Parts: sequence; C-alpha cells; structure tokens
Amino acid sequence: MASFIGYTCTSVVTILLIICIQSEAQLSSTFYDTTCPNALTTIRTAIRTAISRERRMAASLIRLHFHDCFVQGCDASILLNDSSTITSEKNALPNLNSARGYEVIDNAKSRVEKICPGVVSCADILTVAARDASFAVGGPSWIVKLGRRDSTTASLSSANTELPGFGDSLDRLVSMFGAKGLSARDMVALSGSHTIGQAQCFTFRNRIYNNASDIDAGFASTRRRQCPATGGNANLAPLELVTPNSFDNNYFKNLIQKKGLLASDQVLFSGGSTDSIVDEYSKNPTKFKSDFAAAMIKMGDINSLTGSEGQIRKLCYAVN
Repeated sequence: MASFIGYTCTSVVTILLIICIQSEAQLSSTFYDTTCPNALTTIRTAIRTAISRERRMAASLIRLHFHDCFVQGCDASILLNDSSTITSEKNALPNLNSARGYEVIDNAKSRVEKICPGVVSCADILTVAARDASFAVGGPSWIVKLGRRDSTTASLSSANTELPGFGDSLDRLVSMFGAKGLSARDMVALSGSHTIGQAQCFTFRNRIYNNASDIDAGFASTRRRQCPATGGNANLAPLELVTPNSFDNNYFKNLIQKKGLLASDQVLFSGGSTDSIVDEYSKNPTKFKSDFAAAMIKMGDINSLTGSEGQIRKLCYAVN
C-alpha cells in the first residue's frame, strides 16, 4: 500500500512539473508586464520613427519577420552576422542584398536595453516591429504574444531552401507554407503584404518580357520602363502600383486584372485553388486585414524558443 501511495504521489508531482514547464513555455501577451512594462511603447516609437523617415521600411520589417520565422522558427536567427561559429542567413540568396531593416531592429533593441537590460529578446522585438510596421501604414494591428528567446545558431542552408521564391508555382507555395503549419488561406493573406514594398528588377524581368497570357500587356509595358531586358537588376519597382505606400486590398484587385508583379503573386489567381480567396479579399478589405492579422499571429508561433531555450541576446547581431 505504501509503495502504491508513493507511486501515486510521484506521478502527481511529475504531472504538476509537466504542467509548470508547459505553462512557463507558453507565449503570452503580458510576458513583459512586470519585467519591462515600457518595452512595447519603446519598440513602437523606434519603428514609427524609422518608417516616418522611409515609408518602404514598413514592408521591409514585415518581410524580415517572415524570413526569420520560416527558418528555424521565430528565433531572430536572421539577425545574426557571420562569426567564427555562425554562418549568417543574411548571405542566403533570398536575403542577400534584399532583406533589410536590420539596423532598425538593432536600434529598437538598444533602446529597450537601456530601460530593461537583458530582458527582451530580439525575436520578440522583431515580432512586435512587424505588427507596428503594419499599423503605421494603414494595416491591421493585433495582440502580439511574447516570451520568445533568441537562437544561438543560424542556418544558411535552410534559408536557401525553405523560403518561398519569386518564381514558385502555386503547388510549391502551398506545400512550403503547409510545412510551417500555415494554410492556403494564411498564405494568400500573408502574400497580401505585397500591397506595400518594392521588388528588384531581376525578380520580375521574365514575367514582364515573356508576353504570357497571365499578364496584362499594358501593365507589362509600364513595368519595362523601370526594368530593362538586360542590366538594371537592382532597379526597384513597387509591388503594387496604385497605392504602393498604403496597406490595403488593391494587391488582390490587381491579381484579378493580371497585374501581379511577381510570378509567385499571380499564381494565387491563375485558375487554381486560391482564386476564390483572392476574389474574396478583393471585395472585402476588412476580411483581408482580419485574416492577415490572424495569419501573422499564427506565423509568430512557428517553433518559438521559450523557457530556458536559447538566450536573450545583448546584441541582436551576435550571440552572447
């Protein structure tokens, strides 16, 4: 009988320990309420300042968060520079001379460190920055879950293979997002962030010069002015021509008119399974913004480090 009681108590203790660990590891919107109550205000100020100086930065910060979460999860691995132990994701093809906004995150981190040293992770700062960037240009806001920790590793190979490409097919995109736990609807909603931002000429040259049936001829002609058939690879063009600096649903209206700039944009409305979602968002901007916010929250949960995992980096570009 005594051994039975002992076994039962041990089991209860084990169960309670598991519950405590799970509770500790959960992300929470109130994570810094006592340890750094002014963290979110400080981050927001830094992000608003950066976007007021350069409107394009809003799109860059949202993209930076996306490129972080798709590689090892939302762990700020994309922010790490090359070192003796790190091969930086910044050098991956989808990021090289393309991903930007690192200095904005570094500045926000510096400001937060001044008021709460060693408390707020770079991963959380990047996640909050994406939310604040969206809201700053007319997009939705949402409650950000917090408590992520920073990785001590990066993966150049994963960044080269797990980030969607500008020429990917619909099936490949659906598969890649599905591998991260994101649905086709999440994918279309997140792609709607291309309602702001710019793309380099080399990413859409083939599309505007191939005279295919899935691109409006007048649109292609207009885009050729900024993107010659040869040279000018880094020339920039807005992803969405009508209101390129405002977060709205014109991106989806453009797709229906065969005016998606990237091939990976236009495949969302090309007779496939996501046509109905694009059509819905083109008619209902409120639904688009609501789904975008929900998808961003969902993306922010991808393989986050919590509890005693990882570390809180002192500098976002280097491990402690």
